[in-house]
Amino acid sequence: MSAPALDVDLTLGLPGFTLRVKTQVPGGVTAVMGPSGAGKTSLLEAIAGLRRRARGRVAVGAHVLLDSAGGVALPPERRRVGYVPQDAGLFPHLSVLENVRFGSRSDAEAVDAAIDTLEIRPLLTRSPRLLSGGEKQRVALARALAIRPRLLLLDEPLAALDPGLRERILPWLLRVRDEWTLPCLYVTHNVGEALAVASHLIVLQGGRVEAEGEPRALLSAPAVVGEAEAGIENLLPGRVVTHDTTGGITRVRTDAGFDVSITLAAEREVGVAVTLAVRSEDVLVCKAPVEGLSARNVYPARVVALERTGPDVVLRGALENGGGELLARVTPAAVAALDLAPDRDVWLAVKSHSIRIV
Repeated sequence: MSAPALDVDLTLGLPGFTLRVKTQVPGGVTAVMGPSGAGKTSLLEAIAGLRRRARGRVAVGAHVLLDSAGGVALPPERRRVGYVPQDAGLFPHLSVLENVRFGSRSDAEAVDAAIDTLEIRPLLTRSPRLLSGGEKQRVALARALAIRPRLLLLDEPLAALDPGLRERILPWLLRVRDEWTLPCLYVTHNVGEALAVASHLIVLQGGRVEAEGEPRALLSAPAVVGEAEAGIENLLPGRVVTHDTTGGITRVRTDAGFDVSITLAAEREVGVAVTLAVRSEDVLVCKAPVEGLSARNVYPARVVALERTGPDVVLRGALENGGGELLARVTPAAVAALDLAPDRDVWLAVKSHSIRIV
């Protein structure tokens, strides 16, 4: 069963401008991007029912949450919208289990499903103050799922976390996306996260939808370029296949079907799910087959597009045999020297040491 679509036609007066968003987004995850002050958080709060002055219509499939013309304005507790703010918003006086149960209306089955999806059972007796940042976000996400939401709203859930933390919750977001059938709006400033998690992207600017569509197709949108200039990570979910202790290599098979060799990570059991991160600037582009190179990961690919992002260019390379895409960040001079253009064959290379597990 596919997730229902989300219909939004909202108007909300804000200091300095008016938020006016009219869109229909497909089921699954839709990323919401844009500069600070564009109205992203206000949009989520209006959909959740936390902005009483919002007018218009909001519907999840056949379920109408707001219809000002028809006199419908469900209160937040009746909208069945799971909302995860940036700071997690856990109740400090409740245990982890009590936090997850909050609002679930004694639905033990939903609570257990949320706990198992986020794998937080060992944390249930703890106080929120004893949790790490990543653990707090997993608990907040479990609490949002435990109400069996019609819609999930995530407001920059990774923004407050150190990018180097091994317990970042991106793998858990991917798991929720794949295991729970519900639409999700995911606010983020990180282009790599949007590409990894979402199938649709909305770009807000000054309270308006500036652009929307498939995330990779919007890399050159003005409101996205600024974020892309800060760097783009290729985020690759997959599973550990083998460990080569002699060679110092762990092999991971990505969900897209291609193998990646990384620095030995023997602590990760064979078969366990992992997410790999590769900075786009660490992907080398060659116009001929590569020989005598120390990089262990070399893939034949076809150039899909070249998108100017500030001073640099992001190359979208489609790997052979339906192996997904890798993004490589190169200079305009490199584009000219290598005679790069859409539909050209290239080879993309990545050193094992340039890949980390998140």
